[in-house]
Amino acid sequence: MSFTYQYARPALTVDCVIFGFDAGEHELRVLLIQRALPPFEGKWALPGGFVKVGENTDVAARRELEEETGLKQVYLEQFKTFSEPKRDPREHVVSVAYFALVPFLSHPPKADTDAKDAAWFSVEDVPSLAFDHKVILDTALQRLRLKMQHEPVGFELLPPQFTLTQLQQVYEAVLGQTLDKRNFRKKILSMDLLIDTGEVQQDVAHRAAALWKFDARRYEKLKKGGFHFAL
Repeated sequence: MSFTYQYARPALTVDCVIFGFDAGEHELRVLLIQRALPPFEGKWALPGGFVKVGENTDVAARRELEEETGLKQVYLEQFKTFSEPKRDPREHVVSVAYFALVPFLSHPPKADTDAKDAAWFSVEDVPSLAFDHKVILDTALQRLRLKMQHEPVGFELLPPQFTLTQLQQVYEAVLGQTLDKRNFRKKILSMDLLIDTGEVQQDVAHRAAALWKFDARRYEKLKKGGFHFAL
């Protein structure tokens, strides 16, 4: 059943900020796509697109991620709505923004149906972006920095098994500051949220470090009892 509204309404889109941690360079990166269509054809942008009739924004965000980058089943969280009337030159478009956290090496850049190209960029050195996507990226980074200090989402940027050094490097890259090694390890281990796998790194030139896993089940159990993650 169709319906005609008395007043014009803005269009609705979703935009996704995809973060990954490059362990080789010790830096946080963002996955961008090169637009294949106008406006801003050929410019780099965040993956995203219009919400279809009959789908909610969560479904739309995951669909756009897969259509433009090939990403599936990743950590995805809504963080803000951007609604400036002139943010899109075509018409008044409201965008619901999400950030995603992925293990960097597990997700090589892949341009899919709606993009010319896809590539990882350092968050400190992104090219000029289409629309207001630089504002969205900066806002997402601020939200991620705050969230990582109060929830263990940093583990989403790591492979299932990791060293304590890699974990510290993730936090330093996101927070943009150097952390004291002894204090960081003492604090993270005191939370009793890590499982020692009994394994060590393989094929490394230096002394092989122990590999750990995040105990998500224990965290959820502790959280129900009032536990608060804090770094």
